[in-house]
Amino acid sequence: MNVTTPINLTQAEAGLVDRFDAARTGLAGSDAVAALRAEAAGQIKAKGLPHRRVEEYKYSDLRAFLKSAAPLAAAVTTDEAKAALAAAETLGGLDRYRIVIANGSYVADLSDIEALSAEGVSVTDFNAALAGTNGAALLAQPKSAGADGVLALNTAFVQGGVVLSVKAGAEVSKPVELVQIAVSEGAQVTRCRVELGEGAKLRLVETFAGKAGAGETNAVFDYDVADKAQLAATRLLTSEGAGAVLATTLSRIGADAELKTLGFIAGPDFTRNQQFVAFTGENSEAKIYGVTLARGKALADQTLIVDHAVPHCNSREFFKTVLDDDARGVYQGRINVAQHAQKTDGEMMTQALLLSEGAEMANKPELEIFADDVICAHGATCGEIDDDLLFYLRARGIPLDEAKTLLVLAFLSEAIEEFGEEDVTEALEQRVRDWLAAK
Repeated sequence: MNVTTPINLTQAEAGLVDRFDAARTGLAGSDAVAALRAEAAGQIKAKGLPHRRVEEYKYSDLRAFLKSAAPLAAAVTTDEAKAALAAAETLGGLDRYRIVIANGSYVADLSDIEALSAEGVSVTDFNAALAGTNGAALLAQPKSAGADGVLALNTAFVQGGVVLSVKAGAEVSKPVELVQIAVSEGAQVTRCRVELGEGAKLRLVETFAGKAGAGETNAVFDYDVADKAQLAATRLLTSEGAGAVLATTLSRIGADAELKTLGFIAGPDFTRNQQFVAFTGENSEAKIYGVTLARGKALADQTLIVDHAVPHCNSREFFKTVLDDDARGVYQGRINVAQHAQKTDGEMMTQALLLSEGAEMANKPELEIFADDVICAHGATCGEIDDDLLFYLRARGIPLDEAKTLLVLAFLSEAIEEFGEEDVTEALEQRVRDWLAAK
């Protein structure tokens, strides 16, 4: 007889259970969605938040970090969202379409719906989709994610988001910025589904801005890339604040398709950007990049699982991390190659630059290969600024701080420029300069 021993819930975990009991009747979705929400809340009650004894969270203990459970952020008016958006710094003068989510809810009046429609893009309120006959499918969880606690939190409390669909063959002329603005304090829990029809092309930029409270920001992005489609997605996790910023990507890639992502972290006290990528069609490619900047006592975690479940697919993972003060960085990456996924080509590299003696980096690249006709490799490096390069620059009259900035920027720009999206390269490199100048 198996007996489940109840756990002692922390103050934050008990607060999350109470939050669900108080909010469940007001959360959107069909009866099937309500059942999934209740199941996810039950997982939180039974297992608590992810902690260091859970292998995937060994280096990023969410239970220890989250001290209390803030209430869900309250709904805001369009005028309130507009004012907060005007005051926020996102991507400056980048020419793009925009979709706005404020305090967890989609704001159609501030989004470029008509222009996107003319480009072959439809935008639907996620809550409306949850209430439909296929609402429960929108909360599906990939096998590689297991019983992930961050995903369970999102499923239980998701407030809203959008379903963005690009029709087959459409090529959107400008990047689409999906901006999530925190107008007031409180937990912000969203889910956005991005669907690309066959042969469609989309450049997506995901930004977060506004007030950062003590609660968690929990955002899930669900990419469905059809055959011959191309998606390039840039994510900026740059809000300052004491709350936990949790971002999850669930990607499915069809045949002859391409997915490129760049996760850029700079600012939050606790950040986890996790990605679960699955190849579902042959002759496809995934290029996954990451850039992390952390200082103070911040923790920044980039976690990635790539499932090669079909033959003849390529994946490239390239991550760069810069840490200062007593900051901690985490990189966890795993490439899974199924037994029948012959002719797989996978390569993973993570590199870290430590600017202080107190900084700490945990690198954990892994390969799990069951096929015999593959090319797979992984590597990790960790070190300090090269004194010879620093001396070279200073000998030419460049001040110390500027010389360090040039070397750090060169180190990170390798990943930013290899990502190859010129629309956002300049904006990202300016973010790096601003971060270094703020020291």
